[in-house]
Amino acid sequence: MSALVEVRRRVPFCRTEISLEARAAAQRILASGWITSGPEVIEFEREFAEHVGARHAVAVSSCTAAIEIGLRALQLPPGSRVLTSTVTFCGAVHAITRAGLVPVLCDVDPETLMPNAATTRAAVSRAGGADAMVAIHFAGQPAPVEELAEAAGLPLSRVVEDAAHAIGTWVGERSVGGISAATCFSFYATKNLPIGEGGMLTTDLPAVAAAARELRLHGMSADAWRRYLPGQASWRYEVKSEGLKANMTDLQAAMGRAQLRHLGSWQARRAELAAIFDAGLAGVPGIRLPARPATGRHAWHLYVVQVEPEFGLDRGTLIERLSERGIDCSVHFIPLHHQPHFQRLLGPGLERAFPAADIVFERIVSLPFFASLGDHEVERVCSEIAGLSEQSRATTGDLHLELTR
Repeated sequence: MSALVEVRRRVPFCRTEISLEARAAAQRILASGWITSGPEVIEFEREFAEHVGARHAVAVSSCTAAIEIGLRALQLPPGSRVLTSTVTFCGAVHAITRAGLVPVLCDVDPETLMPNAATTRAAVSRAGGADAMVAIHFAGQPAPVEELAEAAGLPLSRVVEDAAHAIGTWVGERSVGGISAATCFSFYATKNLPIGEGGMLTTDLPAVAAAARELRLHGMSADAWRRYLPGQASWRYEVKSEGLKANMTDLQAAMGRAQLRHLGSWQARRAELAAIFDAGLAGVPGIRLPARPATGRHAWHLYVVQVEPEFGLDRGTLIERLSERGIDCSVHFIPLHHQPHFQRLLGPGLERAFPAADIVFERIVSLPFFASLGDHEVERVCSEIAGLSEQSRATTGDLHLELTR
């Protein structure tokens, strides 16, 4: 059998969907003579703000940059304490430290894999207070942002939302994107709205939007497009603050605008896939299905199950066995307090501060999940998991019988 056939039979963890319209948009921008920040970025910001129901949207180079810019726009004193989950991507905490602030990690609810009111209060007590929060909508599930802010004793104007997983997520009756000081989205290759790279900050606060526009491009008062606009350009600008190089290009924005037109159908397909996974895994002993929000809408960026002891194999072995069978999985995330850099940054004494995160980390596995995943591929993943469970339990039963003879 050829290697090509073997590759085609593999179920990847992710397959990036770039629409024909996005490819055509990229060609159009490449031929235009202007590919950096310009009119396409302005239009993408307008369309994205309308999509999520926010008053302002600021396009940037990544979600990580958006979080840092959002925090800096709050104008907190250096060394202010910022709460966030220990089960998150490292970039979210790098953004906190680069903004001159101090991360305070929270343990998670073992069901939702996000902080809850109790773990938030515990983190505030341990740190002696909190000045702001980065709240993560893990896997696309809506985080109880207002509840977490209340538990931390913070106004929503001191909350930045990490919505890297949450394009398409709803909190209650509205889309994620406007209730806090800033909400930060990702357009990375694996995300629900993939461009390759890029991010967006949305807000209802004019002052935050104005600060973000300035901070994303070196703290300058005017970007290159406005300085070189034919017939209206002025070469003058001011540097008002210490900014970043974090602007989005017209090439990315044009692709993003085209991809946005497909988001509704992609989201509907993700919901269908989650239902197929649910049906296929519901009867497998030791597999805990993802939590469902009591209200709002899950974006289904990831489908994360937990491998409990009843399954008969540990999480690492399951991933290895699935890989041997042509199925790729991942883990979201290695808790930050397990990482050497953050252990040095946060200091000693945190070894037992996150008991739920320590337990779920040994159990969580992200299964293949993307909009173009076929029904037959989902069924194959579920069948392989069920088969491995049955084999493991049969082996365990045989061993128990042998030992009792």
